[in-house]
Amino acid sequence: MRSHKSQKIDLNADYPCPCRRRGRIVPIALTEAFGCDRCQQIFVVRDDGYVLEQLSSHYPYKRAWRWTGQQWRLDRSVLSTSYVPLMMVVLFGLMVLLLLLATLQTPAGAQMAVRLLAALIVSLLLVFMFWLASRR
Repeated sequence: MRSHKSQKIDLNADYPCPCRRRGRIVPIALTEAFGCDRCQQIFVVRDDGYVLEQLSSHYPYKRAWRWTGQQWRLDRSVLSTSYVPLMMVVLFGLMVLLLLLATLQTPAGAQMAVRLLAALIVSLLLVFMFWLASRR
């Protein structure tokens, strides 16, 4: 069974190209970068030594990979850490909106309590759903 645990990238070794082409990435002399002999992409190793990042990218976010010893795995930690605060702000806004909608029309006392309780339950379910989604 293959391990999915990341291994530190050796700056003196050559690896298969993470772009899914049949090229090899080899160290570029006097730098901490790698170059692919097939697709001409340049990659750098992040400070921790476990993540390889593509320099010139057409994607809005830099693509990054982790070496497992057998193959490259996309590093998704950058995306998940940047979207969690935004997701929480949106979620908080939705909760406030639901609570305002529940209290906008002021019905009799018992109906008011039921509406507030329903809005609170829906809000808590949304928080729980986003929490489960962010754990992946």
